[in-house]
Amino acid sequence: MAMLTTLVCFARVVCLCRAHYVTRLLLSWCMNCRPDVQIQITMTNMFLYLDKRDTMSQRSERRGIHVDQSELLCKKGCGYYGNAAWQGLCSKCWREEYQRARQRQIQEDWALAEKLQREEEAAYVSSHSSSQTQPPQSHSQQSLATFSKFEEKKTNEKTRKVTTVKKFFSPSSRTAPKKESHEGKAPSPSITRQSSIETDRVSRDFVEFLKTLQKPGREVHKQSRGFIESMGNKKDLSAEELSECVQDFYQGMSDRLLNHFKGSSEKVDRVMDQVEKYIMTRLYKSVFCPETSDDEKKDLATQRRIRALHWVTIQMLCVPVDEEIPEVSDSVVKAITDIIEMDSKRVPRDKLACITSCSKHIFNTIRVTKNEPASADDFLPTLIYIVLKANPPRLQSNIQYITRFCNPSRLMTGEDGYYFTNLCCAVAFIEKLDAQSLNLSPEEFERYMSGQASPRRQDDPAAWPQSGSRVNPALSQIHHNLKLLSNLEKRQQQVTEGAQNLQTELAEWQDSVAREVQEILERYPLEIKPRASAIDAENVENDRLPPPLQPQVFAG
Repeated sequence: MAMLTTLVCFARVVCLCRAHYVTRLLLSWCMNCRPDVQIQITMTNMFLYLDKRDTMSQRSERRGIHVDQSELLCKKGCGYYGNAAWQGLCSKCWREEYQRARQRQIQEDWALAEKLQREEEAAYVSSHSSSQTQPPQSHSQQSLATFSKFEEKKTNEKTRKVTTVKKFFSPSSRTAPKKESHEGKAPSPSITRQSSIETDRVSRDFVEFLKTLQKPGREVHKQSRGFIESMGNKKDLSAEELSECVQDFYQGMSDRLLNHFKGSSEKVDRVMDQVEKYIMTRLYKSVFCPETSDDEKKDLATQRRIRALHWVTIQMLCVPVDEEIPEVSDSVVKAITDIIEMDSKRVPRDKLACITSCSKHIFNTIRVTKNEPASADDFLPTLIYIVLKANPPRLQSNIQYITRFCNPSRLMTGEDGYYFTNLCCAVAFIEKLDAQSLNLSPEEFERYMSGQASPRRQDDPAAWPQSGSRVNPALSQIHHNLKLLSNLEKRQQQVTEGAQNLQTELAEWQDSVAREVQEILERYPLEIKPRASAIDAENVENDRLPPPLQPQVFAG
């Protein structure tokens, strides 16, 4: 019996160590050796405990949001961070893929242009030869019919690739304004428009910084101003083409600076940071959420999606954050403030700084809650929770703006690139959030999304968070305020009833006083006596009295 007890204890220890297979073998062996009732009951309870714990483990694993760190890297295997906007590639690989696709498109466009040109020449030759054989009176009608058929065929061909064919058969919209500006010397709209205070400040800081570079500084300033002027004439380009122009300028400027500084990457990065700040501050209004893109529609769709998910709780996302702790609550508020403040920045680097600051506050909340360093598996669910609570304005536009116009080296490596990649993953997860991700049934998920039900019903007192539970402190404060309002309502009712009783008592007291006064007046009636005469009114010898004394004045 002692040996069997030892084996059972050992089985429990192995069970706590998560060795399920070994534990079940030991328990089965014990049940076969000693078929006592007590032993059978003990073994059965152990099996039930194992099954229950396995089910809970599977459920917790299914609820957790885990992203392998390899999924954040470029799909090409270059080691840099990828981006969902670039189909999982880094900026370098995406640029190479984009350029190859662009070259293929250009070759196809050239082939189409040559085909249309040959058809036009053949139509011209056929119309010219037919005009020589036809009588003079039908010459104009035949050429007109041939030309109309050719135009119809040409239009049908051009509708398939109208944007690319226009580059070969119509004067380019890029070169015409440039010629006019060169001939007429008309200033660029980016220069003639009134600059804001921030733009003027950035321009002054940029000039002061370039003074420390002396001769290369003057060249950098000249090229930067020329690039801004050229971008003022490219407002009709798509967002991808604008991004391509900016990235080409970054690459060319970086290569020239590397040659000048003889491979000193630190100096080049410092100069490129200032160039990016100057250029993107000046071009912000024209390249942020351009009219040629659908960024605004994506912003509205994302905001509606986040509003519809307002019912998602910390427990559903398995977020390891306790907002009852004051330091954690402050860090959560700071993280929300940082990611909202991202929209107020103009420079992509400043927007990335807001994302980095938000992420550091998130890591601090996890560290304080768990009393240990935060892991990447804890960071992503918490970031999703922060995004759901903040609902940042123009989130998609800001992500696209950073993706298109940020210095690519900053997005491929470093903590800025890591945090930005996680933010893109969080947004993609929110867009695809379903019942399985939150461990809910499809029926519950649909009821929550439609507003027919809520995880916390306001009319159910048991659903309100109790003191000491890990809930949002704002909800606890609302619950406390509702209790205070309920108590105040009861006290107001009591005061109202007391005032009404006091008014009734005052009326009764007034009536009682009036009755008592009336009774006293009836008991003791008022008697009016005649008026008393003067003291010497009856003295008949009044005229014999001496006159009254008068004051006398003596001189002297």
